[in-house]
Amino acid sequence: MTDIEANYEEIRKGLPDHVTVVAAAKTRTVEEVATAVRAGITVAGHNYLQEAGKMVGAFGNEVKWHMLGHLQKNKVKKAVQIFDVIETVDSWALAELLDRHCAAMDKIMPILVEINSGREPNKTGVFPEKVDHFVQRLADLQHIRVQGLMTMGPRFGDPENARPYFLETKAAFDRLAAAGIPHIEMRFLSMGMSNSYEIAVEEGSNMVRIGTKLFGPRTE
Repeated sequence: MTDIEANYEEIRKGLPDHVTVVAAAKTRTVEEVATAVRAGITVAGHNYLQEAGKMVGAFGNEVKWHMLGHLQKNKVKKAVQIFDVIETVDSWALAELLDRHCAAMDKIMPILVEINSGREPNKTGVFPEKVDHFVQRLADLQHIRVQGLMTMGPRFGDPENARPYFLETKAAFDRLAAAGIPHIEMRFLSMGMSNSYEIAVEEGSNMVRIGTKLFGPRTE
């Protein structure tokens, strides 16, 4: 058994069955991702469009691909061709552009709304107090479908520090789920990375994005 396979087995063992592991493939090779897929990974994510484009074709329908990084408007057309889900929708302008390009392809794109749960001005994402209004507006777009929320939380440091961010995002998720907005479905709550996913799951996450703990330290 390879290290990656052993790592996945260990991660999976500690998670409830309903939690999806997204293999965060940024800086990883096709071979590394292929090993993770052999281990049982069915969803992978990437932050960079160019690298993702080279990788996605290698796996056919074996893997669903999520866009995890900030999506620049000039790359939307390419993104809707490559990805199955966009996890980082954080502005009306981006959503409208996604909708337009998906309409041209006759495609309906599942999306998650990115929440800036720490209200950090230098980070992307919708502030928690603005997400309800934002999601209401998104319901009018015909070729994207809101299927949940995503938040980053701190990447390093004490994982406990991430708990308040996860709690606030889960509160928004529950609020929107109860609101009964047409065409809006709160299916996925994407919270937690290698250092914080266990706390994220305790606070309601059902989708975790794991790179280092699955693949090992980055070599970059």
